[in-house]
Amino acid sequence: MLAAAASFGVAGIVAVTAAWADQSGKQAAFIPPTETEMPKDGFGDMVALGRDIFTDTSKHAGAFVGNDLKCSNCHLDKGRLANSAPLWAAYVAYPAFRKKNNHVNTFEERLQGCFQYSMNGKAPPLGDKTLVALEAYAYWLAKGAPTGADMDGQGYPDLKKPEAFDVAKGGEIYSQKCALCHGADGAGRKAADGSVAFPPLWGPRSYNWGAGMSSIKNAAGFIKANMPLGLGGTLSDEEAWNVAAYVNTHERPQDPRFNGSVAETRKAHHEGPFEFYGTVIDGKTLGENSPAFGTVPKQ
Repeated sequence: MLAAAASFGVAGIVAVTAAWADQSGKQAAFIPPTETEMPKDGFGDMVALGRDIFTDTSKHAGAFVGNDLKCSNCHLDKGRLANSAPLWAAYVAYPAFRKKNNHVNTFEERLQGCFQYSMNGKAPPLGDKTLVALEAYAYWLAKGAPTGADMDGQGYPDLKKPEAFDVAKGGEIYSQKCALCHGADGAGRKAADGSVAFPPLWGPRSYNWGAGMSSIKNAAGFIKANMPLGLGGTLSDEEAWNVAAYVNTHERPQDPRFNGSVAETRKAHHEGPFEFYGTVIDGKTLGENSPAFGTVPKQ
């Protein structure tokens, strides 16, 4: 539910964008360059490497990845799709102050965090070819975009918070509309060649508790705009919230900032109505039985 197969195709992207536009009345004002416009020089080679890392992260940056996800799972159409945290909008939003680490982050630092949390791996060192390539790709996608401006389609849609989450209803919707791709157990689906076709949404091979998708707010916005795959905008806001809540009531790798106490880690990093870490669900405190964070052996 929170991600797409790599071979989505132009027709599918158009359908998703159109569906969301019908729901919100908005369309991204900025259109990134097409791959046919990619430079045919040394810079273009680095841009192409960044695209390859983005779409097959384990293959091209496996030393920094600790799960079965890739960047393009949460940033659809190779980081181009509006309302799916597109790279062209992210690049021009930095440097920026982030409460998550309480200082002004460069774009490279932001990428480091993606590897540490969403990819459940380790941050490439500043200046590493992996970060340089991803930054070059993002810069190229953002060519002509306004710096520091609020742009239609940036990030994920901000949905009005409901009075309460209905996890049980979220589970029903998940079974009906998400499990076919992501599995009833949330473990994802593999293709015949063993590659990951649809990524896991919880468990030891998914994003960890420090990732942005562990926030119900972020997950709900992504789901509303982009899921089910090819049918973005067809779920109601309430349905998107409930599915997001259901997904994030399941254990996943520990937050890398874990200090030995789930309660203290929640107080320091997960306080608020959109976070389930450290709360009791079905008699169990989420986070207490989390798999260790960091790189795990590949299956």
